[in-house]
This record gives sequence, structure tokens and C-alpha cells, in this order.
Amino acid sequence: MHLLLLLSCAKQLPVAALPPDPVVVPERTEAFDHGAADAVVDPALADLLQRMWLGRLRYHPSLGSDLGDPAFDDLVHDGSPEARAAYRAEQDAWLAELDALEGLAPADAATRALARAELTAHIAQRVCRFEHWAISPRNQPLVDASWLVQGTALDSPRDGQQLVRRLSAAATNIDHQLTDLRAGLADGLVANAESIRRVVEMLDEEVQAPLAESPLMAEVPDGWSDDEAAAFRAANEAVVVDELRPALARLRDGLRDEALPIARTGADASLAGLPLGEACYAALIEQYTTLPLDAPTLHQTGLDELASIHAEFEVLGQALWGVSDRAAVFERLRTDPALRFDTAEAVEQTAREALARAESKVPQAFGALPETPCEVRPIPDYLAPYTTIAYYERPRPGQGLPGYYAVNTYQPETRPRHEAEVLAFHEAVPGHHLQIALNMELDGLPAFRRHGQFTAFVEGWALYTERLADELGLYSGDLDRMGMLSFDAWRAARLVVDTGLHHEGWTREQAVAFLQANTPLALNNIDNEVDRYLTTPGQALAYKTGQLHIRRLRAEAEAELGEAFDLSGFHDVVLGGGGVTLPVLEDRVNTWVQARAND
Repeated sequence: MHLLLLLSCAKQLPVAALPPDPVVVPERTEAFDHGAADAVVDPALADLLQRMWLGRLRYHPSLGSDLGDPAFDDLVHDGSPEARAAYRAEQDAWLAELDALEGLAPADAATRALARAELTAHIAQRVCRFEHWAISPRNQPLVDASWLVQGTALDSPRDGQQLVRRLSAAATNIDHQLTDLRAGLADGLVANAESIRRVVEMLDEEVQAPLAESPLMAEVPDGWSDDEAAAFRAANEAVVVDELRPALARLRDGLRDEALPIARTGADASLAGLPLGEACYAALIEQYTTLPLDAPTLHQTGLDELASIHAEFEVLGQALWGVSDRAAVFERLRTDPALRFDTAEAVEQTAREALARAESKVPQAFGALPETPCEVRPIPDYLAPYTTIAYYERPRPGQGLPGYYAVNTYQPETRPRHEAEVLAFHEAVPGHHLQIALNMELDGLPAFRRHGQFTAFVEGWALYTERLADELGLYSGDLDRMGMLSFDAWRAARLVVDTGLHHEGWTREQAVAFLQANTPLALNNIDNEVDRYLTTPGQALAYKTGQLHIRRLRAEAEAELGEAFDLSGFHDVVLGGGGVTLPVLEDRVNTWVQARAND
């Protein structure tokens, strides 16, 4: 790539675009404890975990608000370089303290190992310097600011005042991000061109849209007086018009005029096109898999899994349509208009029905279930054209909000009916919602274990439940099982595509072509997925890695215990330790198996 040569031609932003003074996060000693050291016996470890938890809340105030802690309700994450450096220094000191702890009891030792794994993963990925180049449709400040609006419960005028202060601070952070991105350009770091183009388009639409259509404008709930409502609307409008939109426009202009002309394309669009790419990808593989794996091994695992799943397609295609040719099966799944939705309402309704059916059946396979409900919501209009088919948002008890499954209803005629059920099972129940909501409700675990997650565990669990749903009889028929196979092939192909892009130097076009040839995914989904792999390298490796690990642990437990194997008990031990690394999960399951074998 030739970024350094091109930098001399890049248009520089005016001095007026430099950020104001950073947002100062004061000491908040009145913050709630949240059980930061629950069930920890060693006093030194307990004290350290409490300090680490409060430090996390200071740096990520919205987490405290989500959990019902009012100490940070008027603050947002401080995106300044100064705050980032200070937090990193804290992390380094915490790691040294963790490493100095000795003689811990087994339960404390497991907690220390998880705290250390989480901390070292964050420290290791510093080599990637994401703050200096990473930006995408899902990872950009318009999404962050709109999330503040959507996620704030306006129970009183005071809540409205705090939201306005947060939005003002978010505007400051936009300029911090712009400064970071410019620093990256000076060192030859820049995002891929397609991601930048999409973000520019999104920001431009927001800046020019009528204010009433902006996701940055909150709805005033019933119960406020006319004067209170009018005052809040005026303040909300002022912060959007005078601060947020001008900051978003500055970011848009900087991305369009300075970054896009030299953005990465072709084989340089992936991490392979960055000077730090190889070291970064190695750190991300460790972070997202929690196992000692390398890119070639993961690549081959994906190919092996695809071969097995393709054979299942051929059998099911013969049963459904009398067609066993895989390419013909994929073509029908991708192009038959009868397999598409016709309205956005139908997409949402199918999701609700699948969730209700799953909730009625899961007691058969679980002893512990979450009390927090799950809802279905459409993805917001401003984001839907640029993002994936669905995602899950965890509960925010501090805001009185349940967990919810966000489904993409944009262009329903492109949304496959046969994938709707498996999507609901993955994102909601028995997938993400069951695991994450239950995780947050666990007693007897430190706060970081209840509210933190390891991606290989979280996504591996959700992918595992897609086939568990078939065991529970949740699919309506063979066509919906085609959706299950489609999703399994998708996650296997991710191993190949992610490693292909970031280790083998594939182009975006190669990645798209591989997904088209090896999965029946809709073309608009493929396009958005490749953008996701390019902008969030390594994350896609977690799904299959975690699923295969859980499946292996279950198979070994079944073989060891025979008739004594209890599926509910297995699931409860898998989920009962909170979000864990895969090695810690293996230790938990092996301990459970030995205990049952000795009964």
C-alpha cells in the first residue's frame, strides 16, 4: 500500500475542527458497589476487584447507568487521548497486582484467572491501535449518540437534563475521534474505503434530515407538564443543532475529504493492508477464541466444517424438493420469491412467534432460566440499511429495560423466511437472551463475571443453541431446518473468510465470492457481513470455535456418564459460571462430570 506517499496530498482539516478541552470524569466515590467482590475470600483480590470495577465505571459511565447506578448518569465515556492513557496506566497496574497474588483458594484462583484473561486481552489489542483508524456503520458516533437517546428512560425532567449533558459530551467525543483518526493517517493507518463510504453516507443523511426524523431527538413521555416538555424539547434541539450535528458534519467532511481518498481497497482492505496487521491479528485471535490457535488452523477448520454441512444440505434438499445438487439448493434458497417476506410487519411477527414458542419449550432442557423478559424490536430506520440482519441488546435494569432482539425489517422482500426461526433462537431464546440475562442475574459471582463476557463463550453458546432448538422441536419444518444449516454454513464460512481476509490477503471481492459459493445467504446480507469482517477483524472466529468446544464437551460428558448424563444439568453448569474463557468452561464441565460419575 502507498498510504505514506499519499498523505502529503491529503486535505487537512482546519484548526477550527480541533477538539475542545476533554470531558473530565470526576471521582465518584458514591458509586454503587454492584457486588464487585461477591464470593471472593482473599482480601487483596477483593480490594483489587473493587478498584477495577470502579475504574471501569469511571471510564464507561453508561455501564453504571444501565445497572441503576446514578453516580454517572450525566457522563459519557471520555474519548480524549489523555483519558485513554490514564486508563491504560490503571490497567497495567492492575495486571501487575493480579500477577503478584499467590496462594488463592480454587474459586478465587478461577476468578483471578478470568480477570487476568479479560485484562490481558484488552492490553494485547493495543497493538491494533483501533482508535486511530477503525470506523464502520455500527462503530461510529451517530450510533453511539442515538443509543444514548434510545437507552435513557426519561422518568423525570432531571433525566432529560442529564441526557442533554451527555449528548453535549458526546459531541466533544466526536471531535476527539476525528483527532485520533487524523493521528492514524499520519502513521499510515486508515479504514477500508467501503466502510468509510457507508459512514459518510449515514452521517450526511443525519446532518441533512429534518430534525423530527433524527434518532438524536428523544420522545417526551406522558406525565410531564407542558412547560417541562417544552423546555426539554428546546434543550434537545439546541444540543443537536448547535453541537452534535456540527460535530458529525466535521467528522463526515474529514472522512470524505481526508480519509476516503487514501482509504484501503483491494487486498489492502483487510488487516493485511496495515503495517501492524500481523501482530494485531494474532492478538485478536487469542482474544476472540481464548485458545492457543493460529490463522491456518482456523482456516482449515472452517473448510472441514463446510464440507460436513454441505453434505447435510444435499440430504435435506433431496427430502424437500427432490434436488440434491448443492448449487441448485443454494440458488433456490437465495432466489425463490416464495421464500421471502412481503412486509416488515411479517418479519417482526415471525420473530415474535418463534420467541414465544422457544420460551414455552426451554424448561425441558434448563434448570435455571432468567427472570428478565425478552422483547422483539425492529432495528432503527437510520441504521437498518447499513447493518446486519439482527442483533441482541442486553437488559439495562437501571433504565427498567428488558433485553431485546433487534431484527432488521428493512427491504422485507430480501429477508429469507426460512432463516427467521433460527435467527430468533440465536439472538433471543435459547441463545443470547437466555445466556446473557441469566448471567446478569447470577448470585455469588463478582460483578465483572456477571456483566462481562468472552466472545467465544457468548457466540459459541448462541450458535450451539441453533441445533439445540432442533432437538427441542422448535423448527416448524424442513424448510426452517434449511435455515439452521444456512446459518451453520455461514459461521463455518466466517472462519475461512476472516482468516482469508486478514491472514491470506483476500480482497473484498474474493470474500463475497466465497460466501456466495459456500452459503445460501442473501446477497445483501453477504455484502454487510464482509464489511463487518473487515471492520471487526477476528470477532467472526469466535462463533464456530465456541460452538465446537461446547459440542465436544457435551459429547465427552455423554460418553463418560451414559444414562447418568442430564442435559439440564449440563446446560446449568455451562451457564452457571457467568461468561468464561473456553479453558475455564472445560474445567467446570470436567469437574461436574467427575462429580456425577462418583455419585
